[in-house]
Amino acid sequence: MSQATMDTKGLEFLLPPTTLEALADSWLREDCPGLDYAALVAGAGPSQAALWAKSPGVLAGRPFFDAVFAQLSCQVSWLLPEGSKLVPVAKVAEVRGPAHRLLLGERVALNTLARCSGVASAAAAAVETARGTGWTGHVAGTRKTTPGFRLVEKYGLLVGGAATHRYDLGGLVMVKDNHVVAAGGVEEAVRGARRAADFALKVEVECGSLQEAARAAQAGADLVLLDNFRPEELHPTAAALKARFPSVAVEASGGVTLANLPQFCGPHIDVISLGMLTQAAPALDFSLKLFTEVPQVHSS
Repeated sequence: MSQATMDTKGLEFLLPPTTLEALADSWLREDCPGLDYAALVAGAGPSQAALWAKSPGVLAGRPFFDAVFAQLSCQVSWLLPEGSKLVPVAKVAEVRGPAHRLLLGERVALNTLARCSGVASAAAAAVETARGTGWTGHVAGTRKTTPGFRLVEKYGLLVGGAATHRYDLGGLVMVKDNHVVAAGGVEEAVRGARRAADFALKVEVECGSLQEAARAAQAGADLVLLDNFRPEELHPTAAALKARFPSVAVEASGGVTLANLPQFCGPHIDVISLGMLTQAAPALDFSLKLFTEVPQVHSS
């Protein structure tokens, strides 16, 4: 029922256990800050539930799902690896624990898994589309993430095969149009950025014209972001910039969708970033269903 979309081995090790525990605790507290009235209905007897994938896509977010149920003393047994291509209806995992604890964690765990898998699915689709053109650059997400849920969405990008771009403001010195205005010009902005970045960080400058991009490159930018360029303007601008500054990387962003992504792929474009991978990715549909008997496994 599944096949790996990419080599996701080891990605789960990127997530520190203490961070996972803190996130899961905060999500559960948000969902149930007081009394869990339905716990009286479910009771505390031992129970088990099956996790079902009901829509196609890429499975992502197992560590977050595990962390939620670990907080509730429940055990998860996965039947499919992270990064699996889901074909509905697929049984993905089983969860065991006290009935009221299973139901307490159900919605939080499903929401997290559905959102992370949705981002991974969108990322995988974008990478596949870009590779279909023969382009070998980087498909990336952006910092357009849900507050409080960034780690989940950035992790989903990785599972889907896309680059995360900068995780936060400290991962890359990004000089945007408002920074240029505040600094008094491109050169002044790049000088300030270079002073802050020193040797440890790269400097990227958002530019709206070839002239501005050339000034940024001349001032010492490592990357130039050609923002909101139409494809017919993007490629000649990138080619002209690379002719003068071959070591400067070029990123294209703004208005890129899965439908028009091939138009932005070109030999002078190193990175294409899509905010829609995290902002507009539809969540996958999962359900958790309790069953009364543990299925018996018979050898043939």
